[in-house]
Amino acid sequence: MKIGIIGVGHIGKTLALRLAEIGHEVVVANSRGPENIDLNVLSTGARPGTILQAIEGKNVIVLSIPLNKIPEVKNLFAAVPDTTTIIDTSNYYPARDSKIESIEAGQVESLWVSEQLGRPIAKAWNAIGSDSLLKNSKPAGSPGRIAIPVASDREDDKMIAIQLINDTGFDAYCTGSLVDSWRQQPGAPIYCTDLTLDEMARLVNTAEKERLAARRDIAVAAIMERMSSPTTNPDAEFGLRLSRALYI
Repeated sequence: MKIGIIGVGHIGKTLALRLAEIGHEVVVANSRGPENIDLNVLSTGARPGTILQAIEGKNVIVLSIPLNKIPEVKNLFAAVPDTTTIIDTSNYYPARDSKIESIEAGQVESLWVSEQLGRPIAKAWNAIGSDSLLKNSKPAGSPGRIAIPVASDREDDKMIAIQLINDTGFDAYCTGSLVDSWRQQPGAPIYCTDLTLDEMARLVNTAEKERLAARRDIAVAAIMERMSSPTTNPDAEFGLRLSRALYI
């Protein structure tokens, strides 16, 4: 497939490496221009480009930018065919994104993103830590293979997202339509807790929507407290243990 990835942070970079490695035609872009993309991102065959080059003529466009930057790219999608699958990997963190009143009032994050872009999206790769995405991929059928949740309103988008999740070395678990995707938001039991497919199926419906934000904010506070000391800087394992303790 022809895939454009906008954003080359930890998630975008890893997706570019994995998807190009298995043969997809990947163009990556960031806000600072192709000349500023780290060569390591291109080491498996992805090509650097402008944001427009990452959008034009693609079967799939992956948005891997902070949620509050989504409105800034809306106009770029005006000419993108409706048949193109757009996959969003973002999450809402008020300390970073500033408060978004409609989300604070209970709007599902994925619905907000779809509303900003004015078109359907799929939600995937938002509920796995970047370290786990980089290090914990396994071939299909392997024992203990981690699952990644995906939500979409369109069947074609869902099936493409499932294929690409498998291509990156993980099982895909469908949480339903976008209105149901709050079950994979920060604070939910299946968010960044590295569950297998069976474990995710058992825990997905234990999520309590009204408690997600409080649990998310407790996790952020715990990480920030750890970061206040140079001797206890939290690593990925700490983040995983914290997520499991707070969310499950």
